[in-house]
Amino acid sequence: MVKISRLTSWIKHLAKRRGSRIFAQSARMFYFHMQPFHKLLDRMFTSLEEFDAGFTFPLVASIADKHQDYTEFLKSYPYEIAIHGYKHVRYQHLSPKQVEQELYLATKAFQKNKIPYKGFRAPYNNYSEATIRLLEKFDFLWDIGIGYQQSYRETYHFFNFKFQNGKKSTYTCIPLCKWSDDFMIDKYNFSDKQIAKALTIQLRKAKEVNGVVMFDLHPIRIGRREYINGLKLFLEQADKHNAWVPSVTEAVEYWRKHKSWKHDAPVCCLLTGDIDNFTFWDYLRRF
Repeated sequence: MVKISRLTSWIKHLAKRRGSRIFAQSARMFYFHMQPFHKLLDRMFTSLEEFDAGFTFPLVASIADKHQDYTEFLKSYPYEIAIHGYKHVRYQHLSPKQVEQELYLATKAFQKNKIPYKGFRAPYNNYSEATIRLLEKFDFLWDIGIGYQQSYRETYHFFNFKFQNGKKSTYTCIPLCKWSDDFMIDKYNFSDKQIAKALTIQLRKAKEVNGVVMFDLHPIRIGRREYINGLKLFLEQADKHNAWVPSVTEAVEYWRKHKSWKHDAPVCCLLTGDIDNFTFWDYLRRF
């Protein structure tokens, strides 16, 4: 009886704090998680292997720590893993000290689990001034969330963040396209063919300026049976456009050294996909 009372209080608290949308989103995530996460990854890996394409998975460190089986499964494939925070929280609402603690715990968890890392994306692509500054202290090579800010979103080149004192970041930043899978699927209910078409349009724009385009394609959506063909259809188009599709670290390191793309490719395409929950209960624990 006490547990039911606590659950009822928790639901009322959520409704007051987050509004009714939280229940629709939770129902959607419950539905998404009906397909086991390793099956979602399997489908993605099959498509990526067919086109020899790279992929970078920003992973929440506490989730990696909790689910050793899933983490080891992910590590067993040749795809890059990046840090997506220790917990999936909005850094904008944290003090600088709290942000530093989050980054410290995340890096320590990755080291403990023997996960190599070079890069970072903040949860919700939500940054505070402290986050942007602290990325240098933790010696990240690149960041792939700052570039979601409106001023960068429609550009197609690497950049270094410019601080108020005029100094530029030592880490490389990459513009993040607005056409993420949640934007296409949750908001517009795109089909697999529409997903592929939207991504291809952005690829062509980047190709016009010999640039780079990066997408955020969460496994929880793009790995589903009804959407995985969207990834495959897009990879077919990327292949036709002679795009180079490496991991983020491969792209950044190669560009820093050569100021061009590998194989003289006319465009670089970076596929990324955040993992902030392996199970539906991971998702609920956010709240």
